[in-house]
Amino acid sequence: MKWGSLFSNSNDRRQQRHELEERERVYHEVLKAHKEWERAHLAFQAAVGKDEVDVAIYTLEAAERRYQIQLKEAKKLEIHLGQHIYPRQTNSQMVRRLGS
Repeated sequence: MKWGSLFSNSNDRRQQRHELEERERVYHEVLKAHKEWERAHLAFQAAVGKDEVDVAIYTLEAAERRYQIQLKEAKKLEIHLGQHIYPRQTNSQMVRRLGS
């Protein structure tokens, strides 16, 4: 076994670990953004009066946009919600479950 192959395997593992950590981070950000959107939706439903409704609308719109951004990032990394983080699938027929 050559020294070069030992280092390349170490670099590959380090890269895989980094990718997994990034996927986990994005996955949790999507969940967090979804919960934020749910809270904003409840606040909108409970809003009374013009000022409260205005604030609730802005908050809901911001939460929706943040959620969309997080979903887009998750889709780019091929992260499937409703399941744990797992390596990317190469099967092109796999149904993407983002946002469901």
